[in-house]
Amino acid sequence: MGFLKVSSPHAHGPMSTARVMRLVLLATIPGLFSLTWFFGFGSLVNVLWASITALSFEALALKWRKRPIGFYLNDYSALVTAFLLGIALPPGSPFWLIMIGTGFAILICKQLYGGMGYNPFNPAMAAYVMLLISFPVQMTTWLAPQGSFAGDLLGPIDALRYCFGFGRDSIDAITMATPLDVLKQNNSLLIEDLWQESSQFGQFAGIGWEWANIGFLLGGMYLLYRRVFTWHAPISMLTSLTVMSTLFYDGGSSASGGSPLFHLLSGATMLGAFFIVTDPVTSAVSNRGRVIYGALIGILVYVIRVWGNYPDAVAFAVLLMNFAAPFIDHYTQPRTYGHKLKDQQGGKS
Repeated sequence: MGFLKVSSPHAHGPMSTARVMRLVLLATIPGLFSLTWFFGFGSLVNVLWASITALSFEALALKWRKRPIGFYLNDYSALVTAFLLGIALPPGSPFWLIMIGTGFAILICKQLYGGMGYNPFNPAMAAYVMLLISFPVQMTTWLAPQGSFAGDLLGPIDALRYCFGFGRDSIDAITMATPLDVLKQNNSLLIEDLWQESSQFGQFAGIGWEWANIGFLLGGMYLLYRRVFTWHAPISMLTSLTVMSTLFYDGGSSASGGSPLFHLLSGATMLGAFFIVTDPVTSAVSNRGRVIYGALIGILVYVIRVWGNYPDAVAFAVLLMNFAAPFIDHYTQPRTYGHKLKDQQGGKS
């Protein structure tokens, strides 16, 4: 009887890049639905336009580099970058802003380094920071959420008109600062008084923001269940952010940085924890390294939010730790199988 001589490893049903990216896209749906429900169809238009422009820039770059266009587009990595950037941008952002952002993310932050797997920085977050520094007014103009003003949310047609500049002036009256920005600019009211004075605050955080973060949390739990990534980086980020916000929280002071729940359910916290920090290309590799990587991001998010110049700091924290990821990997390399520590061998390696 003959036996097949097949070398290990023996694996079935591999988790291909395209399959992982499809799962990530699927996991964004609860958070994107919450954003659409509370802020109108602006976020959905952002994502659709960002997807079109990102795929176009990706195809153009692949043609310039003489790479097979269909093969690389089918890994869905450009689409994931478009979704993450579109979600992070204010709903109904100008079409040119989205186009500049996706062009920078795909051409400069990804293809210039050699394509997927070679980029040292997260493309979506690098593009977000570039847009925030270059166009601060457009990047901080958020539509008021449902329940905080006496008006209608943007429908599909209005969102398209708003994005492409038709009738934008007539809708500017319903824009307002984000809850993180309101809390950061507060220097006179106690937290309870600020909650009553400002219409955009909800139960624990901003109206709409808390549910959007819960939506991205549900999507992240789904990805953890499907073993797309491990728990180390996201849980350590959320834990360190919780610890920092607990240590420095003072509800009786007007200078309070906000409660732990406020920080966990505000801004891009859950989007960053489960969809940005877990990027396998730009994060640390070992499990111990991911814990350190995620914990430092959580600390940086709080420090920049409370004592820095930007209300939401996920993108800045991620990019700073992208710099440090190789350094963390160098000092957290796991011990190879069959080797013992030096002190267990009497000082011999």
